[in-house]
Formats: sequence, C-alpha cells, structure tokens
Amino acid sequence: MDINTPTPPPEGCISCEVRGHVLLIGINRPAKRNGWTPPMFQQLAEAYTRLDDDPELRVGVLHAFGSHFTAGLDLPVMAEYLRSGRKAIPQGLVEPHDYGLVGYRRRAKPMVVAVKGICFTVGIELMLGADIVVAADDCRFSQLEVQRCIMPTGGATLRMAERAGVGNAMLHLLTADEFDSAEAYRLNFVQKVVPAGQELAEALRIAERIAAQAPQAVVATRLNVLKAIELGQAAAVADFIPVQQRLASSEDAAEGVRSFIEKRPARFTGR
Repeated sequence: MDINTPTPPPEGCISCEVRGHVLLIGINRPAKRNGWTPPMFQQLAEAYTRLDDDPELRVGVLHAFGSHFTAGLDLPVMAEYLRSGRKAIPQGLVEPHDYGLVGYRRRAKPMVVAVKGICFTVGIELMLGADIVVAADDCRFSQLEVQRCIMPTGGATLRMAERAGVGNAMLHLLTADEFDSAEAYRLNFVQKVVPAGQELAEALRIAERIAAQAPQAVVATRLNVLKAIELGQAAAVADFIPVQQRLASSEDAAEGVRSFIEKRPARFTGR
C-alpha cells in the first residue's frame, strides 16, 4: 500500500501519519533491522499518548518500515539501561507494553499491529500488548532474551502463558527457539496471517472498520475485556450498568438509534 517513508536519523525514529481517524505509527530504522534505541522508545510512547489524547484519532496501527518488524533491542546501546534499571520512556506517557507499569498511563484506544519478517523480543511484546495482530506469512519470531542473560520484561512472561498456556509459553521463553507465523497463530499470538506484503493493508482495513464504530463504546468494550482478564469477572460485571448508562446518554447513542430507524450507516462523533 502507498505510505510515506521518511528518512530516519542513524538512531532511528518513530514516524507517524494520520489516515482519517487512524494513526499510523511506523518503526523507522530499517538499516539496522529496526533495532530499538532510547529515542525510539520515547517517541513510541509519545505516539501512543498522542493517539489517546487526540479526540479525532480513534485507532492506532503499529507497523515497520523495511523488510522486518524488528530484530529487537540494539543491545550495545540499551545495555546500560538494562544494568541500571533506568527507563527510556519518561513517566507520565502511555507505556506501549501496557501492563500497568507504575508512573505511566495505560492506553485506552485500540491498537492493531502489522508484523513482517523478523519479529524478535520487544517486537513480540509490543504486539502482545496491542489488541489485534496481522502477521505476514514470512514472519520469524523469537523471544530470545535468555540467550543474552536477560529476562523478558516487556510483558512476554505475562501474556504468552495467558494466550497459549504455561507449557507453550515455557517452550518458547526458555529455549529461545525461532518459530513461524503458523505457530504464532496456533498460540493465539496473532489473529490473522496474510501473504507477505499484505499485512499493513489488512491491519489498516481492520483499523478503519473499528474507527467506523462508536468511539466511546469501542473504548469501553476494550477496557472491560482487559478488566475481566486482569481483575476478574466480578470487577468487569460491576461496570456493566454504570458504563451502559453513560453510553446510552451520549449523542452517539442517539445517532445509533437514528441510523437504525433510517437504515443508514451511523455517523459517530465521539460525543
């Protein structure tokens, strides 16, 4: 698909492009297989924060420039952060891994991810921290931190077992093996596998479909699913009536009724 491809600085960057109500967020360091540096992490958090804070934006699509999603951390550059425990992301922003790190905001709006080629370590954790993942059929995945005497701390130890069961999580976390798109699909790490080159177009199609729905209802539904997973069924059920009352009193709820009566697509504003 046609997309702007800005030239990045040597340390890489995150390039953003707005498509209607969708924010395309591009990992942009293809010369280094999109290896992650501190500026890239900060810019990614800023992009996620922009998505949540801009009322005109309803869905994010995370993708990558070049042939690969990411080969993981640029380890010589990031090693000091790992040793010191410092974070490359300033507090107060939306933390892209979205597992509730103290001092950071959690994302409210949906994120769709398009992965291709090599997708190692932080790449897997970013896609597991999103909502829907489209994978090219040529993907190579590996959560290989144990090969470097590192523990995955971007959410893999939480979400791999949640999605695939403890045994499957241990198989890939402890062996650092490489697996393909078919295995990622079997494990529920990705939701769709498409021919290489079609992953971004499919992710954008899904995002645009989501963006056409009532924004407040999309956010509320997403957050209720996460509450059920993280805090249990009772906590999620407790939100049913108050959230439904709030939504039913919105302008978009009235538009939903009108569009039903008039047999036409709804025109939601987010109000």
